[in-house]
Amino acid sequence: MEHVNLVYEGFDPAAEGLREALCTLGNGYVATRGAAPESAADGVHYPGTYFAGCYDRLTSTVAGREVENEDLVNCPNWLPLTFCTPGQDWLTLAGGHVLEHRQDLDTRQGVLTRRTRFRDPIGRVLAVTQRRLVSMHDQHVAALETTFVAENWSGSLEVRASLDGRVTNSGVARYRDLDGRHLVPVAEGYDEDEGVAWLQVRTATSQIRIAQAMRVVADGPPTRTAFERTAGEPAVRLWLDLVEGEPRRVEKRVAMYTSQDRAISESLDAARRHAARIPSFDELLAEHARAWERLWRTSEVVVPGESQLAVNLYVFHLLQTLSEHTAELDVGMPARGLHGEAYRGHVFWDELFVFPFLLQRLPRVARSLLMYRWRRLPEARRAASDAGYQGAMYPWQSGSDGRDETQRMHLNPASGRWLEDRTDLQRHVGIAVAHNVWQYYRATGDLAFLQVHGIEMLVEIARFWCSLATYDAAADRYDIRGVVGPDEYHVSYPDAERHGIDNNAYTNVMVTRVLRYALDALAVLPERERAAVLSRLGLTRQETDLFDHVSRRTRVAFHGDGVISQFEGYDRLAELDWPAYRSRYGDIRRLDRILEAEGDSSNRYQASKQADVLMLVFLLGESGVCEALASLGYELDPAALDRTVDYYLARTSHGSTLSAVVHSWVLASRDRSASWRFFREALDSDIADVQGGTTAEGIHLGAMAGAVDLAERCYPGRAVSGDEWDRRPTQAVTAVPAAVFRDEGEG
Repeated sequence: MEHVNLVYEGFDPAAEGLREALCTLGNGYVATRGAAPESAADGVHYPGTYFAGCYDRLTSTVAGREVENEDLVNCPNWLPLTFCTPGQDWLTLAGGHVLEHRQDLDTRQGVLTRRTRFRDPIGRVLAVTQRRLVSMHDQHVAALETTFVAENWSGSLEVRASLDGRVTNSGVARYRDLDGRHLVPVAEGYDEDEGVAWLQVRTATSQIRIAQAMRVVADGPPTRTAFERTAGEPAVRLWLDLVEGEPRRVEKRVAMYTSQDRAISESLDAARRHAARIPSFDELLAEHARAWERLWRTSEVVVPGESQLAVNLYVFHLLQTLSEHTAELDVGMPARGLHGEAYRGHVFWDELFVFPFLLQRLPRVARSLLMYRWRRLPEARRAASDAGYQGAMYPWQSGSDGRDETQRMHLNPASGRWLEDRTDLQRHVGIAVAHNVWQYYRATGDLAFLQVHGIEMLVEIARFWCSLATYDAAADRYDIRGVVGPDEYHVSYPDAERHGIDNNAYTNVMVTRVLRYALDALAVLPERERAAVLSRLGLTRQETDLFDHVSRRTRVAFHGDGVISQFEGYDRLAELDWPAYRSRYGDIRRLDRILEAEGDSSNRYQASKQADVLMLVFLLGESGVCEALASLGYELDPAALDRTVDYYLARTSHGSTLSAVVHSWVLASRDRSASWRFFREALDSDIADVQGGTTAEGIHLGAMAGAVDLAERCYPGRAVSGDEWDRRPTQAVTAVPAAVFRDEGEG
């Protein structure tokens, strides 16, 4: 099948942020946004390079309060390469006269090609063609090849290549009141014998030392060069003698290391030694292309029609963020990839949507993401203990060490006000961890992992939920109070003094599944290993009996004619005038921001940001939801489930890209046409930036994976039903039959 590239024609300043995010190149260890090499952060462009797991913590004063935030650090920019014709300023997309501009992202080989024709103020035309890669073969190497052609003149062209360690975290407008100065210069220099220029910086608080070293090599006749030292930015200048119509090529080969890397003596030493022996761009490309060929061999999803471009792009970005290199790192999955600074690079629950893709193709990577959680189990235990609970309480937002990184204040761009943020009460992130542990075991049969690591997470998460639940002896029911569900619009009851809501249906039902996972995991262990686990965890018969009882007697609220209540009292909230708000504002995805700007609150309304109750159908399947409720003593017939779906469909603003994924999945067996509309929205989520500017700040990795999963498993009928995992391995290209899409107007 012909692989469709992502191509942009012309320079559009308003769209540049989106293009830079979608043209990011990476290898799971490091990624670099698709900014033009001659550009700087200027409100149009935003170069960014991010190492997986490279975080730093700073304190800022916001609205009179000290706020501490840990960010995924924007690391030194290895790209800078500027050029100018004799006697003129540096040529740039924004500042020069651009005759032609084209970007071409080859997702098959992981190469970004850029071709631009500039005309300088006195009429000289310079054609610039650049190819870049971030090596999937050698995770420490990136390279930029630039070919210059003087079209109507001959003469000297000045070229300046540098490594820029003066960058800051400033890529998200609403974070700019926060301190983003994470990098401190350490050293820079030039080894004339090796032709290697180098830079080392450290992060301000976490003290991670980041080193980059480059060789700049020009073809053709000998070239005059000079080294330029500036604090935080070493540079090499070259003067090329161009002859009209004859191409001249410059290669910038870069090695990158951090002090977090294994098997090195020191990051700068490693980078300098590596840079000196990096082969030519063509040799790098050949190895890089072979690595990508191996990945596509087991990862390609072929769909009919125009959907192919988005599917290719989304698989590409999944593989760039979570590659085989990731399996060797102690990192989680940033919800916005390694593509920008949105959500500060934190780890949420989004791997829940990515695991189906990984389990079929890259189970070692799925295991490594679970190991990230296991290594932070002690911190989750401390968090639970500090809050007065038992077991492990995983944080809604995680970064370097597993402490809760959820912001305590956030800026509403619609009102300009900084507001208290209590989304840290989304304790359901622990449910996602447990669900992923169990799905990993079900898909791989990795009993060794379950015995040594998985069972410990399952038991400690189960302990947490049992200690959070309160027992109503009169009703023989357990209540879970003071939490926030996936919806996020409801962090308290209207005018209530305490935060959180009670008996969130998604949380409560999934807690019962987590408890069953823990008990089932114990049951599959051989007797001798089970006894060792019980002893190691101090798990008593009294506790396992409690797990069992809570799993069968947790309360779920209903209202009306059998509709599952999103939480207790949801039906008593005010109804929103949806037509009026759509008429007044058009796009109401972020209804919470609109209401706050009006002096109102989403807490008051039956209005959800994204799928909440319907997440149960997404994860467990219809039969799984009915079985889970039946095990609790509740009967839910198919008609009541249909009413539940319709009820929330009418009351959801879809303020998260994940919402379209879930609704498309849930509606696939009910209303194929409506499901298809949501599928198209999921496919468009990033490639068309459906949220109006958020993709420029970082892709939505969960939504990308969810869209691919819809095409690959939901529509063709390869979905999970309850705990039943489709174990058919993907050993070759997955081809979705045209008939699956034909009824929806594709093919």
